[in-house]
Amino acid sequence: MSYDLMVFEKDKAPRKRKDFMDWYSRQTEWSENHSYDDPKVSSQNLRDWFTEMIKTFPAMNGPFASDDYDNDNVSDYSIGKDLIYVAFAWSVAEQAYKSMIELAEKFEVGFFDVSSDNGSIYFPDNGKLVPIDKSTNNGKQTKTKPWWKIW
Repeated sequence: MSYDLMVFEKDKAPRKRKDFMDWYSRQTEWSENHSYDDPKVSSQNLRDWFTEMIKTFPAMNGPFASDDYDNDNVSDYSIGKDLIYVAFAWSVAEQAYKSMIELAEKFEVGFFDVSSDNGSIYFPDNGKLVPIDKSTNNGKQTKTKPWWKIW
């Protein structure tokens, strides 16, 4: 079992939770007519995100695959036109989450915490990630906590 996270092209994904989850389900049928291990099929923002991400979390497969089989950071990337899904080892989950968030903000792509119980979904907004379901507390926006801060 892996710790799964995803980034996506902000203009391609629906901004309502139910619609997003339907879109996500269709995307993860992996029915696009290409290999899912090469970022050349993705948008520029997703390619830039990938290029930066593999510096810390090398790819397991594809043209950018690592040959360091003992490295826990080596991760499995599934690359579509509008999203990149990543399966990490649980031993690097906290670091992976932080890196994904940081780079999603930097490259203005959305972020989905696939492995969390509540399935946190974030869209970029002025350099920050904002939850799809903006809950308010006296008019102040609150963010969903990552899984390791809930326990």
